[in-house]
Parts: sequence; structure tokens; C-alpha cells
Amino acid sequence: MQLQFYKYQGTGNDFIMIDNRRSEIQLSEDQVKLLCSRRFGIGADGLILLELEPGVDFKMVYFNSDGKPSSMCGNGGRCIVAFAAQLGMISDKTKFIAIDGLHEAVLLPEETVSLKMSDVRQVEKHEDHYFLNTGSPHVVKFTNDLNDFPLVEEARKIRYNERFKTEGTNVNFIEKQNGSLFVRTYERGVEDETYSCGTGVTAAALVASLEGLSNTKNACDISTLGGNLKVSFEKVLDQNFYNIWLTGPARFVFKGEIQLPEPTE
Repeated sequence: MQLQFYKYQGTGNDFIMIDNRRSEIQLSEDQVKLLCSRRFGIGADGLILLELEPGVDFKMVYFNSDGKPSSMCGNGGRCIVAFAAQLGMISDKTKFIAIDGLHEAVLLPEETVSLKMSDVRQVEKHEDHYFLNTGSPHVVKFTNDLNDFPLVEEARKIRYNERFKTEGTNVNFIEKQNGSLFVRTYERGVEDETYSCGTGVTAAALVASLEGLSNTKNACDISTLGGNLKVSFEKVLDQNFYNIWLTGPARFVFKGEIQLPEPTE
């Protein structure tokens, strides 16, 4: 099968975009995994199908690089908005549906997209970490010397512990650095560190707010290995966040075609 694709990245979190408005493309788990492979395929943290959905501009269908359907991806959500604009489907604003519900987004100058995230109504506070769902599940922990921190080793102890080993969780380690919050994320489904994670930095910003470490009462600047993001929000009490917006770059990388083997029986 000859497959046309587009490659996008948002702060180093990279995605294969496929225009599936005709609903002609159905990919197996193995095919998605191959496409996302950095040695044998295109290479990406995830793959996204853009499909049509009544009542909104489009539907986002997201797969992790392990080939499995996954929960919401914030950077992928911003990138699919840029992709829809490239296809001529939208101009400066959009509404689309993803696995966690309806999202709004605004296209800003300099290849920047602001995406409205799902409300967060509960944050679990534990002795040494927080747990919350920002469209995807996230553990958030503070640490020191995050630049040299053995993130993958430490994150896997959490991701594969008794609570999370079946469904999985993303794991974020955060540290206040130079006036912003530095975040490093281990993503389930990728099973490794990524350069950035949109739902992860959102989770980190909300936790920083609870700890009094936000830049302002309702916003937090985030730095990641792949670049900078901003999360703004409003909250009622300590564990009820709404009007959450994730803002940052969403950039087209290249377009191409690949010959994809047919799925095996």
C-alpha cells in the first residue's frame, strides 16, 4: 500500500499525520508500529489520523508508537490543528473531537497553536508525588538536578509498579529552573523519554500551581528538552481546574510517501 504522510513536531514531540477524510485508510497495530519506527519506518512518537466527524471540523485518532490506540496527546492535538490548516480545512480557529472529548484551538503567529485541554476535577496528592489525568494519566514528582537525573530508570519503577503496570501511566519529573518549570517526561506507549509531552507539561503546571511555583496565579512557563510551552488555567478550590490552555509551536517538517507492507494474517 502506497501511503502519503506528513510529519509534524511540537517542541520535539513528533508525529506522523495522515489525511483520512475519505475513511479509506485502516492501519494494523504492526503497521503503525513500523511507520513510527526510527530505524525501519518514518520515525515518530505517535501517529495521528485526521478524519471527518459531524458537528466539528475534524476528528483526531491517535496511536502511540507501539501501535496501540492511546489517550489524548496535547502536542499531537496542537500539531493536528496546524495540519488541518495546511489542508485548508480551517483558518484561525477550530473545534475538533478527540478520545477525551471536544477541544477548541486557536492558530497564532509564528507557527504557534493554543489548545484548550480537558478540565481536571481531581488531583491525588501522595507523600512523594501527585497523580492526575489531563486527558492522559500522569504521575508528577519533584526532583533536584533534573538535567543529570536517570529519568528512564526511575520512571520505569513507577510505570511498572503494582498500581500502573497494567494500564500504564506517564511519569514526569519537574524542577524549578531559571524562572520556569523544567519538565522531563517518560511516556507509556513509547516506553521511553520523549522531548516533550503536552498532557505532561499541563499536569506539571497544575501541580506547580498547587505548590505555589507557577509564574503567576493562573499560568506557568514550561521548558522541555524540545523547547518552551505555556500553560494557562483557572481553578476553583485546589483540585478543580478549568479553562486550561496549552500554547506552543506546532511545525510542519516534511511530506512524503512510503510503501507499506500489507498486514499479515
